[in-house]
Amino acid sequence: MRSIIYGMLLFCACPFFSTAQENYEIQVYGSQTVLKGNTMVELHSNFTNDGSRSVVDGVKPTNHVFHETVEITHGWNSWFETGFYFFNTLGNDGRTTYVGSHIRPRVMAPAAWKWPVGVSISMEAGYQKRAYSEDDWTLEIRPIVDKQWGPLYVSFNPTFDKSFHGESKDQGYIFSPNLKAAYNVTKVIAGGFEYYGSVGPLNHFFPYQSQQHQLFAAVDLDWSPDWEFNIGYGWGFTQTTDNAIFKMILGYRFH
Repeated sequence: MRSIIYGMLLFCACPFFSTAQENYEIQVYGSQTVLKGNTMVELHSNFTNDGSRSVVDGVKPTNHVFHETVEITHGWNSWFETGFYFFNTLGNDGRTTYVGSHIRPRVMAPAAWKWPVGVSISMEAGYQKRAYSEDDWTLEIRPIVDKQWGPLYVSFNPTFDKSFHGESKDQGYIFSPNLKAAYNVTKVIAGGFEYYGSVGPLNHFFPYQSQQHQLFAAVDLDWSPDWEFNIGYGWGFTQTTDNAIFKMILGYRFH
């Protein structure tokens, strides 16, 4: 089995189609995949309180718009899952519509290997309408490394985004690091921070104000193994980053 999983990890590191979902799914991934035979259904609900106010490179403004994403993930065995995304936007001035969809296979290193950290890798591929994204056909390769130290949890996603059609198709792979640190205040409540960035190709970072940097204060509630709840408020630090976003993730696991 180990050779099969290694092969899947290598396969997921090869180009195919997807990129950052802009502000449709704001989440730092943990390494654990959905259990075999289970299906996780999540609603990602994000509101941009202070975003772009005019059309930029053909993309409609994000100010005062809701992004509602339905994510359905099924676990096929103890180390492999597949997720499906349905992106939607709600707003005035013709900004209410279905935006696009992605598919995301992911494999993890099984717990039986007894690695000191959790490790998995996902490859997300899909399409978004050009009026809502500078790039419509894209690829995201997301390695995931996480660790629980007592009450402290840390996850790092050194993500790479690639456009195959759109404004960024000639830029190569864009480095978009994500980081989460959360501390269990009680058995149910964990508070912490989430960071989301996009800095440019590894061999040539964009100028700082052309990069994207967001920091969220976030809370996770864990009252049941079948439910997932995350809520947060984020601030942008550069001119190209939406300045203020409220986000919520609500999920339920079907056995």
